[in-house]
Amino acid sequence: MISIKNPGEIKLMRKAGFIVAETLALMGELIKPGITTKELDVAAESFIRKKGARPLFLGYGGFPATLCVSVNEQVIHGIPGNRELLEGDIVSIDVGAEKDGWCGDAAKTFPVGKVSPEYLRLLEITETCLMEGLALATSQKRLGDIAHRVQSIAEDAGYGVVRDYTGHGIGKQMHEDPSVPNYGNSGRGLRLSKGMTLAIEPMVNMGTHKVKTLADGWTVVTEDGLPSAHFEHSVAITSNGPTILTIL
Repeated sequence: MISIKNPGEIKLMRKAGFIVAETLALMGELIKPGITTKELDVAAESFIRKKGARPLFLGYGGFPATLCVSVNEQVIHGIPGNRELLEGDIVSIDVGAEKDGWCGDAAKTFPVGKVSPEYLRLLEITETCLMEGLALATSQKRLGDIAHRVQSIAEDAGYGVVRDYTGHGIGKQMHEDPSVPNYGNSGRGLRLSKGMTLAIEPMVNMGTHKVKTLADGWTVVTEDGLPSAHFEHSVAITSNGPTILTIL
């Protein structure tokens, strides 16, 4: 069942999304060589709670943290801990918050200090996938149009697009229908309409698209050990086109 939101509900979702955007901005200020992923998580939880919101990920399906922090070859769902970020790493921060019953969810991959041109290109291409996909979140487009655009940009750059995990609808629940894949064919899939709210989240690997889950049951890594990037926004489809809800 796909939930259609009215303008008032989208406005409430924007409040949650703004807190998510602020949290990611804070992470950008804190990320530097030597900081631990747990320190980032503690800071994020404190910030979200001070804003009168609830960390969405904490306890979700048993997940033990506020943030998913995924470093280098880790694609998604990395568990914060004592790992120190090193110069040259890239780190994906995925965060969700619930405010007044409505959810926001976004992710960004950050460079740690000075990183290689190859890593920077991966980040740039993945963010381009996201923004180009978001631009197609309009009435009368189809999910396949977004998926095909993301896949084409990533694969034309020589990268692999993760297929085992997708974006999703979002609203009163973090994960709602429909699934939003990052690969597919234009003109296929669900037709989009005003009032839909989606979390679009390309996950792009420098090498193979194949991934595996580590023994902790959460952390997803690239099968070949090459780095991965992850960018995500929550977006509402409106009469004026796509409205990004998780942006400052």
